[in-house]
Amino acid sequence: MDLGLRDKVCVVTGSTGGIGLETARQLAGEGAVVVTSGRSESGSGLLHVSGDLSQPGEPERLIRETVEHLGRVDCLVNNVGFAEIRRFEELTDEQWEQSWQLNVMSAVRAIRAVVPCMRERGGGAIVNVSSTAAKRPSTGMPDYSVTKAAMLSLSRLVADLYAEDRIRSNAVTPGPTETEAWLGEGGLADQQGDREQVFARVAAGRPLGRYARPEEIAAVIVFLCSDRASYVTGAAWSADGGTVPIIL
Repeated sequence: MDLGLRDKVCVVTGSTGGIGLETARQLAGEGAVVVTSGRSESGSGLLHVSGDLSQPGEPERLIRETVEHLGRVDCLVNNVGFAEIRRFEELTDEQWEQSWQLNVMSAVRAIRAVVPCMRERGGGAIVNVSSTAAKRPSTGMPDYSVTKAAMLSLSRLVADLYAEDRIRSNAVTPGPTETEAWLGEGGLADQQGDREQVFARVAAGRPLGRYARPEEIAAVIVFLCSDRASYVTGAAWSADGGTVPIIL
C-alpha cells in the first residue's frame, strides 16, 4: 500500500532510539526525507540536528535548519520525552518544570515554528506521541502522566486551530514498549524492583499479555503522517494492547 509519503520532509524528535528511531526508519522506508533529532551527535536521517529540545530556541532551530537545508516541513512527529518512577509528594518544583519543558514545551515550540511553513505550503501533518498514562495516570509517574495529558490537549487544540489551513494534528498513546526507557539498565523496570519480575507483571497487565514493540507504535505514527489518514485530525489513537478502554 502506497502511503503517499515519498519525498515528503518529515521531522522526528527524539529519534536516536526506541519509538522515534523506528518511526524514522519506517518513514524512510516509505520514501520520505527524514530529519532526525536528539542529544546524540549522529542520527539515521538524511539530516540530523542534535540538541536539547527542552531548551528554549532549540525546537525552533530544528525547524529552521530543516527548512534551510530541505526547503520545507511536511510532517512533524513530536516524540521526545522522559519518564522516571517518582513519588508525588517528593517531586520538586524543579523536577516538575524539567518534565514540563521536555515533554510539553518542546512540542509547543516545534509546532509554533512549523505552522507558518506548513500553512504557506497548503497543509501538513503533526503527530504527538503521548501515553496511556495521559488517559489513566500512573501513580508511579505523576509528572509524566500530567505532562502527557497536556500533550493530548495540545494536540486537539492544534487540530482545531489549523484545520482550515489543512494542517492535521493527531496524538498516539502507546503503552509500555520494548525500548531502553523501559528495559535498559536503570530504566523504568529496574526502578520498580527486580527487572524480570517487573517486566512479567507489567506485560501481564495488558489484555494482549505483552509489551508493544517499537515498530508497532511507529506503524501507527507513520499512518497518521500519511495521505491515507487525510481525513483524520484531532484524534488520540490508542496503541496499548487494549490497556485503557474507550469511554463511550
